[in-house]
Amino acid sequence: MAALRTPAPFVSVCATVLLVGLTLAGCSGEGGRNDSAAKSPDARAAVKKAETQPAAPAPPVEGDEFGCLTPEQAKAGSIVFKSAAGSPTGGFLTGSGNTGIVLAHQSDGNVCQWKDKAVELGKAGFRVLAVNNTTGDAADEIEGAATVLRTEGAWKLLLMGASKGGTASLEAAAHMPLKPDAVVALSAPTAYGPMDALAAAKNITVPVLYMAGDQDGTFATAARELSAASTKAPEDRLVPVKGSASHGVALLAAPGNWETVLAFLKKYCT
Repeated sequence: MAALRTPAPFVSVCATVLLVGLTLAGCSGEGGRNDSAAKSPDARAAVKKAETQPAAPAPPVEGDEFGCLTPEQAKAGSIVFKSAAGSPTGGFLTGSGNTGIVLAHQSDGNVCQWKDKAVELGKAGFRVLAVNNTTGDAADEIEGAATVLRTEGAWKLLLMGASKGGTASLEAAAHMPLKPDAVVALSAPTAYGPMDALAAAKNITVPVLYMAGDQDGTFATAARELSAASTKAPEDRLVPVKGSASHGVALLAAPGNWETVLAFLKKYCT
């Protein structure tokens, strides 16, 4: 498997620094006559910048276990591919079949949030790519993952995201040149950073399922607003989970919620 996947063109629609900061060790102590440069305003400003700027995420590597994959899973399915903007992106590819599913995680997680469901969907006959969002443009990563799945043989494509990943899935679905066949958004906010899911929902022309716990505050409200905006979707399904404050992927821990989502996905598979 190549270190970076650059998807080959397909014939038809259905084919498929770490930056190390300034080292401050040894800067303490009494110093000497040669310490004047270290005490200069410019030097202090450089140290302050190094202390306040977070290090950039490490570039993805093929075979990354993400803290949750077994060595066998990492060897078989941990890949690096290009986002729609050309940025290297990591992900976990599993399963087989003619229907691909891109899974996008929440802001507080990584591939591991979707690992168990990715494996389950893979065993159910789907070709799944869970994206590890690190580039800052989750929608571009989803679009790049979709290209990978189509190149791998997926005739149909589904997008599913949780929280921020749901917003990114809606954004991607509205702007991808080659549209997905359906979208699932779990606890998606109407906007996240530069992503505007409410504007995207108005332009979505594929079936979409919105799910949120009715006790999940603004996310419950967002699900209703997004559903109301999806006037062009041939199927616009809103699933408010009564009495639940569960958020994003956690909603699927309830068997009934998972059965609802799985039935929707299977409705639009090959």
